[in-house]
Amino acid sequence: MRNALTFDIEDYFHVESAASAVQRAEWPSYEPRVVANTRRILDLLDEAGVKATCFVLGWVAEREPALVREIAARGHEVACHSFAHRLVYALTLHEFRQDTRRAKAAIEDAAGVAVVGYRAPTFSIVRRSLWALDVLAEEGFEYDSSIFPIHHDRYGMPRAPRFPHEVQLASGRTIAEFPMTTLALAGARLPFSGGGYFRLLPYTVIRAALRRLNRREHQPGIVYLHPWEFDPTQPRLPMHGLSRFRHYVNLRTTHVKLRRLMRDFEFAPARDVLREQLPMGVAS
Repeated sequence: MRNALTFDIEDYFHVESAASAVQRAEWPSYEPRVVANTRRILDLLDEAGVKATCFVLGWVAEREPALVREIAARGHEVACHSFAHRLVYALTLHEFRQDTRRAKAAIEDAAGVAVVGYRAPTFSIVRRSLWALDVLAEEGFEYDSSIFPIHHDRYGMPRAPRFPHEVQLASGRTIAEFPMTTLALAGARLPFSGGGYFRLLPYTVIRAALRRLNRREHQPGIVYLHPWEFDPTQPRLPMHGLSRFRHYVNLRTTHVKLRRLMRDFEFAPARDVLREQLPMGVAS
């Protein structure tokens, strides 16, 4: 069973947790660290012989096209993580389409390859913003990886399907969905395979949960991480409370856990894993 390994290529000051403290107009004034942190990830992947999907922020692609070219040249799938890291459910349909078009163009221009995968910032395709899937299909995307089938204060569709599936859209089109991975336990859906959950949980718990998914449910998981999660010395932003905890907890453990995970499981880009699960749904 191959699982999907994915990275959202954004910088530490792009995160939604810092949105109240860092204005988008101020982004250029912050110390950029995304290039060095992403190359750290690419080196880890080369060391393990693993290929992954990189969902690139269009803002990064416009400013660091060489990084995007390098991701593609090293054999990884290049996908889209929006342009300006704005919550989908806070946008109008027109604003979302314009943001998506600009991001797709910037990433494709930099990478020199077609972009067919999308992940919304902060998993912000929720029930009230499902219209975004129609826009993505219209704009040439073949799959989405934005839906998190859990309860959460910022995102989540707790009744959404847990595994890769095709979504039939009102337009008659279809789009493949690779939802974030959860463990079904005692009637609850528990996240474990990315972000703060990955950093907070002991590695033995993450390994056991992914093995259960693969062996008992015969389904692939999807792991998601960010370059700033490999950077424990990053500048501290004025975040407080739960937001601060979510962002900074156990940053020093990320690379160690990822190394162990790549030894214990088989991984591939999201598009390739989807092709194995939904052979008619995602183009090669």
